[in-house]
Amino acid sequence: MKKLDWYIVKKFLGTFFFAIMLLAIIACVIDYSEKVEDFVSHKAPLTAVLNYYKNFIPHISALLFPLFIFIATIFFTSKMAYKSEIIAILASGTSFQRFLRPYVIGGSFLCLLSLVINHYVVPVANKQRLAFEDRYVHSAIVVSDQNVHLRLSKDLYVFMQRYDYTSNTGSHFTAEKIDGTQLKEKISAERASYDSLKKIWTLYDVTIRKMDGVNESMQNVPEMKQQYPFTPKDLDEDDAIKEALTTPALNKYIAREKLRGRETLNFYYVERDRRTAQPFAGFILCIIGVCIASRKIRGGSGLHLAIGIVISAMYIMFMQFSTTFSTKGGLNPLLAVWIPNFIFGGLAYYLYRKQIK
Repeated sequence: MKKLDWYIVKKFLGTFFFAIMLLAIIACVIDYSEKVEDFVSHKAPLTAVLNYYKNFIPHISALLFPLFIFIATIFFTSKMAYKSEIIAILASGTSFQRFLRPYVIGGSFLCLLSLVINHYVVPVANKQRLAFEDRYVHSAIVVSDQNVHLRLSKDLYVFMQRYDYTSNTGSHFTAEKIDGTQLKEKISAERASYDSLKKIWTLYDVTIRKMDGVNESMQNVPEMKQQYPFTPKDLDEDDAIKEALTTPALNKYIAREKLRGRETLNFYYVERDRRTAQPFAGFILCIIGVCIASRKIRGGSGLHLAIGIVISAMYIMFMQFSTTFSTKGGLNPLLAVWIPNFIFGGLAYYLYRKQIK
């Protein structure tokens, strides 16, 4: 790396981390103003609130990471163009490709950093953040979703009409063992409760039906204890849990929920694939920012920032459309999170070719 590379990389990273710190502080202030009443009403300790915002900063920073890179790139590059520094660099015989090298180095570094943070650091912070919100912000969940079906193993299926977390009681429980297309055993209970210490389900007013070919037997018992590999929490679909799992843990969770026959797995696929696609979006927007802001124009930095805000809004719009089509319309999740990157990657290439001409 030459002096030019160090000069631009230092400006790039310095502006980026300053922007991310400034906007993170603003986001914390806005979030606090929205939740201060909940903190007071739930008597949240000061140490817990400070720890919450310590975990909130990685969350909001990762969420807006591509935009931070884009705005930082446009801001300091536009300043260089306004001061005629870029004209002097190019007039000295430096090609635009050579001028672009430090941006590629800085963007690649931030891309790799974001990959690690997205897959491992942010989920750990989100786990603590969501636990705080469940305790001091959100109202406690009283009942589970209704008419929940779970597949616990290859041949074991359970059904619960609903579960009351306050009384620790579920209604109309059914467990079925199915071999291929043949029903082998069906256990029905009017009520069910879960012992979290022993990890055992207690069934009440139980009817046990067993089928062996043409032979069928039925037995009624007032109470029986049974172990099943699920807990009452599994009866409530908490989509926020995807944010609190590292990628290896998320893959295991997806595999388990797929076995159970869950129908809304696209939310989890989108979250997993987004963690990889988002850092590359930051790199692409960095290249776009250089190509836009490296020209000295009459509007100066203000016009460059205005163009940057418009492009940022378009990126967010494309991302929202594609992820919504995936979660609601069945679009492939991997394709959904990469569509904005393909579109803006094409825009970056067009602007680059235009600049080198």
